Amino acid sequence: MLPCAHFSLCLCHQVLAPSPEAGCRAATSTSGRRGLLWRLRDKQARRGLFEIGPGHELHQLTCMMQAGLWAATQVSMDHPPTGPPTEEDFSEVLTQVHEGFELGTLAGPAFAWLRHSLGLAEEDYQAALGPGGPYLQFLSTSKSKASFFLSHDQRFFLKTQRRREVRALLAHLPRYVQHLQRHPHSLLARLLGVHSLRVARGKKEFFIIMLSVFYPAGRISERYDIKGCEVSRWVEPAPEGSPLVLVLKDLNFQGKTIDLGPQRSWLLHQMELDTAFLRELNVLDYSLLMAFQHLQEDERGPGSSLLFRTVCARGTKPGGAGIPEPPAAA
Repeated sequence: MLPCAHFSLCLCHQVLAPSPEAGCRAATSTSGRRGLLWRLRDKQARRGLFEIGPGHELHQLTCMMQAGLWAATQVSMDHPPTGPPTEEDFSEVLTQVHEGFELGTLAGPAFAWLRHSLGLAEEDYQAALGPGGPYLQFLSTSKSKASFFLSHDQRFFLKTQRRREVRALLAHLPRYVQHLQRHPHSLLARLLGVHSLRVARGKKEFFIIMLSVFYPAGRISERYDIKGCEVSRWVEPAPEGSPLVLVLKDLNFQGKTIDLGPQRSWLLHQMELDTAFLRELNVLDYSLLMAFQHLQEDERGPGSSLLFRTVCARGTKPGGAGIPEPPAAA
């Protein structure tokens, strides 16, 4: 659980005219306004990826998210960062009022600069998260009550967060940005934005946006979430040929090994730097996300590895000194 921390906010407010890109109207029923981002039904029976198309219980909600994020990204495109974020950039909140809902962007200039430093074009970010295609609902094996979504191209991952977690995240954000600048090949998840959503007169909900660890997904055969413990760390594998997308856990990995070769020393060193930073922040609940992909014949050879990508997740980030160059993705 992320620790609570006090933070101050510089508030901005923007009213937007109704946009044809919005794609849907706000839900108006009292029951629909309570905990929209947290309410998922039949979780155990429907684990995996599902397109949130018309008729889906979350279709209207995700349409609002898409329209809001398109407008929020347009602000950063119209006012691109000119240098590293300032203290005011980290504390800014921009509220954009749409028809039937409001979307808040927290620390927008700081995240815009971070996305730029990661080589991510705002046009691509806007296109993936905007109304161009339906989001995918990801029903995970996690015990968290959070809701998970993927952009239609599966490049970006959206996850709901509680208010106290957002406060802690923003308090640590300057150090996280600093860590990624010092260690551009860090294993930490790439956090790209923090937003709030208020539908009609409902309560404000929060969500974060990250680069998906499991992108591109086309050739991934196995996914794991490793915590280094055995308590409640088993997931019943999907039947062979099943379309379900499951993230397996520690006990599923028992009996398997990975030969990293010369990449081993780099991986362990970077992992030590990242976990040391998380300890400094008193962030306790983090894990190693890992995926495997099948190699083509022309990709096999001396030094090749089955390691596709590793990222420490569920933390907030920075510390350390210089590190060797990272391994090439297999």
